[in-house]
Amino acid sequence: MKKVWLAAVLALASVISGCASVEYGDATASETVTTGFGSTDLQMIASKMVDDVLAFPPVVQITAQRRPVMFVDRIKNKTTEHIDLESVTDTIESKLINSGKFRFVDMSVVDRVRQQLEYQRDSGMVDDQQAMVMGRQIGAEYMLYGNMSSIVKRDGNTKDVYYKFTLKMLHLETGIIEWSGEKEIRKSKKGGWIGL
Repeated sequence: MKKVWLAAVLALASVISGCASVEYGDATASETVTTGFGSTDLQMIASKMVDDVLAFPPVVQITAQRRPVMFVDRIKNKTTEHIDLESVTDTIESKLINSGKFRFVDMSVVDRVRQQLEYQRDSGMVDDQQAMVMGRQIGAEYMLYGNMSSIVKRDGNTKDVYYKFTLKMLHLETGIIEWSGEKEIRKSKKGGWIGL
């Protein structure tokens, strides 16, 4: 009996693994697998934030003759999910850079940049005429920061999730918030219990 059972399990495993396949899909297509935060939500948030900031009249005026320097601070995750908010801010930053309206400094690499500059200056391995000079970096004028929050409700086999992403643009010298934007997303799923 054990041999029959083992043979049946192995046959089922080979059928399941043999039927599995990987397919490429459209990265911009709507994903409807669960109510959890996903790539469609990331794309909607990034597009909304970039469109809003670039269309805001004072920002249009600020960027009309120059490309201000910004940095993105960490976005606070106030949801109960693990959400890769760095991916959201990376997409927003890329879109703003590619708009030709802003320049960014990357605060996440400051220590590595400092180490490289010290190496060029102090190691004796780099030609003095070719070495980058410390103290010539451009300081950021604006900071982007914000948070992501959510409200989750369940009733029987129905789950409703509301996400709110808020982003602000702060002028570092004056402390004035020059722009603020929000994107709300609501997702619902009925029936079943897996992946709600």
